[in-house]
Amino acid sequence: MERGSNKRDLIKKIISKKEFSLLPLEDVGLVFENFDKDLYSDEEKVKFSRNLLRKMYTVFLSNKLLKYREKNEEWFLNKHLSTKERMPFYKEVYEKIFSGFKGKTNVYDMGSGVNSFSHYFFPKKLDLNYFGIEAVGQLVEVQKKFFLGKKNFHFFHESLFDLERIKEILKNGNGKKVVFLFKAIDSLEMLKKNYSKTLLEEIVPLVDLVVVSFATKSLGSKKRFFVDRKWIKNFIEKNFELKSSFEEGNEEYILFSKKGL
Repeated sequence: MERGSNKRDLIKKIISKKEFSLLPLEDVGLVFENFDKDLYSDEEKVKFSRNLLRKMYTVFLSNKLLKYREKNEEWFLNKHLSTKERMPFYKEVYEKIFSGFKGKTNVYDMGSGVNSFSHYFFPKKLDLNYFGIEAVGQLVEVQKKFFLGKKNFHFFHESLFDLERIKEILKNGNGKKVVFLFKAIDSLEMLKKNYSKTLLEEIVPLVDLVVVSFATKSLGSKKRFFVDRKWIKNFIEKNFELKSSFEEGNEEYILFSKKGL
């Protein structure tokens, strides 16, 4: 590839690889902007963009998830490292999140991966309506096929950077509304600094509860690492009503809502 190829051609080259082929172009474009500089050759722009996309979207999933297979929920959960490590803790996590909920409850799982397959861990007192919002198109298609015919499961191939579309999705569903942002904040900030603040300012007033989570240990070595997340925690405490926080497994969870709710 010669230096000087136009942006459109380079983005087409980036998404020619199967694992990136169904990512929202908005997300790919944002990643590409990080490396669309004269100091990089066209080959480097493609390589570095793919590396960042992989780090954000596909590093934790098995290629087996990119195509539908006739398997049970546990098989799918075990093929994604984030859900696999959460498996022993799902029941406790969901019991703590939904301790004050019963009846019709809408869950909007943003950056959901394959988290829909954990539905059987949700408390039985809930009349669950699940909305999975995911950028990796293959994961969306896999879940649509698995839950085909089940009216309380809905899946959207969307970018979390499309705020208007996200807010449209949040209008769906009657009853209580809960947003999951499991391990999503760090990825959003890789692309757009402080975008998480904008996202939360827009969605928190529309729902009854928001749950964000952060990894506390590396997936590979399981060593505890210390990332400065005071900026987002301070933002949450200042602008919203903190309900609770807890750790389960290798994850820290923060629950909050709009003030006065």
